[in-house]
Amino acid sequence: MAKPVRRLPVQKDWPTWAIVAVQVSILLTVVAGWEIGVRAGFINGFFWSQPTAIWKTTKIFFTEGDAWTDISFTFRSTIFGFLIGTTAGSLFGLSFWWSRNYAAVAQPYIICFESIPKLALAPLIILVFGLGLTSKVAIATALTLVVSTLTTYAGVKALDPDGEKLFYSLGATRWQVFRKLVVPFCLPWVISVLRVNIGLALTGAIVGEFIASQHGLGRQILYAGQTYDIALVWVAVFVLSTLAIIMYAAVSWLESLLRKGTRQ
Repeated sequence: MAKPVRRLPVQKDWPTWAIVAVQVSILLTVVAGWEIGVRAGFINGFFWSQPTAIWKTTKIFFTEGDAWTDISFTFRSTIFGFLIGTTAGSLFGLSFWWSRNYAAVAQPYIICFESIPKLALAPLIILVFGLGLTSKVAIATALTLVVSTLTTYAGVKALDPDGEKLFYSLGATRWQVFRKLVVPFCLPWVISVLRVNIGLALTGAIVGEFIASQHGLGRQILYAGQTYDIALVWVAVFVLSTLAIIMYAAVSWLESLLRKGTRQ
């Protein structure tokens, strides 16, 4: 007799409201435990601060401090670095399709630049471009440029040569092959790196603000740490995390929109 086939247990997905309720419950439990731990003496309030002190500092930060100036500065440097690095890197990667010799010559330099820790070059970039927005954009661009270049180039190398031959056999010019075949084929590769690049751009902007800056959430965190204002450190970190989530969600929406366009 044939053995009966065992059915795998079907896992039921929780409704959205239940997932949100669990997430909020975990957050409230952590915050309450943090506050109780500090008041009871189990947690050192000097090193870790406490939620009530953080809340008071948050109100001061947004009513009396330069909160919106710092947020705007970090946001602009991140977005500019993300757009410049992603666009320039994608175009650079696509340009390798035009000449294999050009790609062979340029590839070792790109790999070398990728292996260099760009954050180590941040002090030099600050010296060259100054303390303003330009230096932060330059660092963010440096972190995103090579990733976009290598990812797009990987798409170029994955292109089917038979597809190119078919286009040429139908009388297409080299520019038409590039525009009608190469770019649409590589577009999913470009899209796949968007979420990675927004995180790298934010990292570059914050590192630039750590080294030297007149504004920014990174400068605020550095200042608060130097003055042992731990509550302000947490406020800046939470604001930075919120900003990162918003930008990541926006880029994810853009990615889904672009992917939907490539399928049509």
